[in-house]
Amino acid sequence: MKRFLLVLFTLSFSQAVMAGPFTNQLASCLVKQTSEADRVILMQWLFAAMSHHPEVKQLSAVNANKAEGLNKGAANLFTDLIANRCKAQTVDALKYEGNEALKVSFETLGRVAMQGIMSNPAVNGYMGGLQKHIDLNKMQDVLVNSK
Repeated sequence: MKRFLLVLFTLSFSQAVMAGPFTNQLASCLVKQTSEADRVILMQWLFAAMSHHPEVKQLSAVNANKAEGLNKGAANLFTDLIANRCKAQTVDALKYEGNEALKVSFETLGRVAMQGIMSNPAVNGYMGGLQKHIDLNKMQDVLVNSK
């Protein structure tokens, strides 16, 4: 019985991670049908969403009005992508692969937006500043002892 439950759990987890062909087509459409301006909307919306976490809220200047405007812009973009730009792919993905298709497809689009943030030279420059504060002797000790 335990083995059966383990196999069932593994299969159900695998299905959630692996996208079907219609989900892949929808995700591809969402990415292809977003312009640079659309990606800016997504990046700003993601940043605003993350800025609402209690541990980082004090670091952000995203006020309630700005956050609401970003929500509206992202909602308009999502609606346009689903109802117009990728309508056929959305219908097929929902029909053949269920609601999880939307979740997985928009997660893909979200990863693309995060890549837009993380690949920016200014962001990379800031993150590169981390190396000034890393204790290289301790790091080297770990690396040497791991071989």
